Amino acid sequence: MKREVDFGGRLVGDERPTYIIAEVGINHNGDLEIAKQIIDAAVHAGADAVKFQKRTPDLSTPPAQQAQMRETPWGYITYLEYRHRVEFGLKEYREIDAHCRQKGIRWMVSVWDEQAVDFMEQFETPAYKIPSASLTDHGLLKHVRGTGRPIIVSTGMSTMRQIQKAVHTLGEENLVIMHCTSTYPCEPQELNLNMVQTLRKEFPRNPIGYSGHEVGLVPSAVAVALGASLVERHLTLDRAMWGSDQAASVEPGGFERLVKYIRVTELSLGDGVKRVYDSEKASMSKLRRVNDDE
Repeated sequence: MKREVDFGGRLVGDERPTYIIAEVGINHNGDLEIAKQIIDAAVHAGADAVKFQKRTPDLSTPPAQQAQMRETPWGYITYLEYRHRVEFGLKEYREIDAHCRQKGIRWMVSVWDEQAVDFMEQFETPAYKIPSASLTDHGLLKHVRGTGRPIIVSTGMSTMRQIQKAVHTLGEENLVIMHCTSTYPCEPQELNLNMVQTLRKEFPRNPIGYSGHEVGLVPSAVAVALGASLVERHLTLDRAMWGSDQAASVEPGGFERLVKYIRVTELSLGDGVKRVYDSEKASMSKLRRVNDDE
């Protein structure tokens, strides 16, 4: 069976161009115009899709965290109120849907609870993402699988046993598994990029991707060289903006370079078959003293 998943007519998997997701997440800070500007930056950079996060704050926010106080641009408020402040509703997502259609880019979301899944069924997104925080929420996994849409599951802050159990719950069909370390930003010694190859061996029927939170661009291209079929990185207009994900995000110019690095990496890998290229023959005739016709 091919290691391949169909995202609304765009195949993701081995021997396919890397699917690049620009994660908007909550970097818009609840401002629709900022969200549209980030979408435009993703289009300009050549990303395949943008991704947001959809929560029902009262359900997805852990009870112990809801009353915690936090300094925000809206004042010193509870964590639950903050979550409501940055959450988009139907009006905003209709505008996002229209804007993405106009710009010719796909969009999708990470779903954090069952109500968020039901809300998103109003839209024709190519896949649902299950965030690392929800990998052990098997009720949510089953609910997402019930939609019949392709699924991307992220594996940060999880053991291999937890990943195996999640994949067993979801089933292997139409599933992309993302290596991830859920530290924002993540230090190089904790990226553990060889997990891409480990997951490829553990789940031979599934495309494996990489969701990166590092500072810099090189590790994401290295993940492609190691076999990642999908790369997701956070995109922001300015890393100095307020927000928990900004420091682990890439600004527009950097994201444009990231896409180029990934495309060059794809071209550079080749097929592993040794050959003499026509471009080498002039050097061979000029520099090789002894010829061997074998």
